[in-house]
Amino acid sequence: MNEEKFLKACQKIVNHHREKNKIGTLGEKTLHAVLKNYFEPDETKQEIRVGSYYADIFDGEAIIEIQTRQFNKLREKLSIFLKEYPVTIVYPVPGEKHLYWLDQESGELSRGRLSPKKGTPYEICAELYKIKNYLRNPNLHFHILILEVDEYRFLNGWSKDRKRGSSRCDRVPRRIISELCITDRSDYRKLLPGGLPERFGSKEFAKSAHISRRLAQITLHILLETKTVQRVGKSGNAWIYQMEKI
Repeated sequence: MNEEKFLKACQKIVNHHREKNKIGTLGEKTLHAVLKNYFEPDETKQEIRVGSYYADIFDGEAIIEIQTRQFNKLREKLSIFLKEYPVTIVYPVPGEKHLYWLDQESGELSRGRLSPKKGTPYEICAELYKIKNYLRNPNLHFHILILEVDEYRFLNGWSKDRKRGSSRCDRVPRRIISELCITDRSDYRKLLPGGLPERFGSKEFAKSAHISRRLAQITLHILLETKTVQRVGKSGNAWIYQMEKI
């Protein structure tokens, strides 16, 4: 984690967008552009054709893809890229989020407020499920960034205040809070929270990780797929797990 380098990437992209656009009319989303320039400031190595597809970053030896959601759209790329090169998928998670609301009719932008929702690295697991058949490939790596971001949303929702059901306009990162890298199979153990008993179910996992039961179930499915945990029985209809030995 290089805070100075990240700040420079933020300033470069945000200043460029301010010169060229207004909020709500951006082409490439700000968060994606900042991360691309953070991981590779040399623009000659960005948006490089590799076979029939374009990689966000390619230096001739390895590929980096910035993906905020919809990992299912990476399947065809991964089928090609992983045959020849190491691929790192960078996944940003808003750990702290400041919300701003944009009225498209008046152009008025609200003052920011801090969202009570705190993002965690476990959020990547819902996306990993979409590419679970690739997770054991030794060429596939992940870089999870927990960020402080400003999120801009349109006031176009279905509720009375037009906020619920609204669409997101853009996200502008402020700083990196923390990061988690998965470079080999053993690194999936980083997704095991402290305080777990020797044998546990999704209920105990959710409590230890401070996440929902549903997300705990998805995470355990990923940890099972990567042979980080194994199923050792059932309690009623719920699976019981324990850590695999590496």
